[in-house]
Order: sequence, then C-alpha cells, then structure tokens
Amino acid sequence: MAHKSALLLALLLIATPSFALTLDEARQQGRVGETLSGYLAPVSQDSETLALVKHINAARAESYQQLADRNHLSADDVAKMAGEKLVARARPGEYVRGLNGQWLRK
Repeated sequence: MAHKSALLLALLLIATPSFALTLDEARQQGRVGETLSGYLAPVSQDSETLALVKHINAARAESYQQLADRNHLSADDVAKMAGEKLVARARPGEYVRGLNGQWLRK
C-alpha cells in the first residue's frame, strides 16, 4: 500500500494539464493550495485557477478511486491519506488549508 501511495502521489505532483497555467505555477503564485481532504482548493477565484482546480481534482478523484478499489479501502480514506502527505510536502511559500479551514503559507 505504501509503495502504491507513493507512486500515486508522485503522479499527482508531476501531472500538468494542458492549461496555460500549470499546477506548479499556480502553487508558486499562491493561487491554489493543498487541503487535508486530498483535493486542491483555489485561493484565487479567477476562471483560469478554477478551471485548473476542477481538472486536477477530477483526476485525483479518479486516481483515489482506483487505488481504493485495488486496496479494499474507501476513496475518502485514500484521499485523506494523500491529503496529509500533500500538505506535509508543500514547499515553503505555498498555501495549505489547516484544520481550522484557514489558509496558511508554509
């Protein structure tokens, strides 16, 4: 399970959709942040950011479900495990949403 989770997270971290804005750029610009739910959330509410978040989260949901099915877990459990890792791995200057629902800059 740990190996599969690491592979999934690596794929999620390097996935870049064919948008003008990439996930790394959005993170660096403070337009998006990671949450403990395992899903990306918009910090900025512009259409480009919202489209990116929707695309990334759809891909994550699909990946979480596939991993959950293979490991006899719920997709929510997989998402929460991924969320904890994504928040912990956020780079300095990037946003994460804390337990209190507030954005924090690492």
